[in-house]
Amino acid sequence: MKITESLPDSLQKFLINIAGIGRYSALFFRQIFRGPLEIREIINQSYKLGYQSLFLVTTTGFIIGMVMTLQTKPTLEQFGAESWLPAMVSISIIREIGPVLTALVCAGKVGSGIGAELGSMKVTEQIDAMTVSGANSFNYLVVSRVIATSLMVPVLVFYADAVSLIGSYVGVNLEGDVSVQLFYHQSLGALVFSDIVPAVAKTFFFGFAIGIIGCYEGVNASKGTTGVGNAANRAVVISSMFIFVIDLMAVQLTQLFI
Repeated sequence: MKITESLPDSLQKFLINIAGIGRYSALFFRQIFRGPLEIREIINQSYKLGYQSLFLVTTTGFIIGMVMTLQTKPTLEQFGAESWLPAMVSISIIREIGPVLTALVCAGKVGSGIGAELGSMKVTEQIDAMTVSGANSFNYLVVSRVIATSLMVPVLVFYADAVSLIGSYVGVNLEGDVSVQLFYHQSLGALVFSDIVPAVAKTFFFGFAIGIIGCYEGVNASKGTTGVGNAANRAVVISSMFIFVIDLMAVQLTQLFI
């Protein structure tokens, strides 16, 4: 008896999904080197994915910065370390909280959107029609979206970090009077090279995971509206899990090499 036959059905489906995502990733990189790329579609998808997520990322980033400040301030006051508040908040946001939470927001907004869009195209046989007509459906539908997410998620993370610091500044000044110059001097002055570079590098992998998983689940959606909904749901769940796994690996590599 094969080993896979002794596993639960849910675990078998999960492992099949992981294998399929790996195969899709290999096809993506092969297509990148083979070309040509759909530059216009990449720009279009980048605009759509970035613009449509802007309001949600702005709201989330501002609230994160303010809440972290309001929750941390009383504890630091007990130890007389209130002056460390801007530095502590900025390091926490830029190194970990900002990239991960922004990527999770994008996984819910962008990943589900890609899964639902491609799933509906699969159900209505639009993808099959593109293939029959001679168009490179993988290049047009998958490669363009994965490149767009890989480029736009780092941009959204950088924007969310900036908005979070604004929210932190507002939180500091709810019960105090700290100048803008002093706040940003303390918050940005505490950052070093090892805080910024790993945080930026892993956001590209977050974006790639969101894009490739959303495309894979959408293209492999089953027939019917239920299949489209399931594809969108799986895209969010699996991409969120991958974000945490990538973040864990990034933290371990950072501790080893930096």
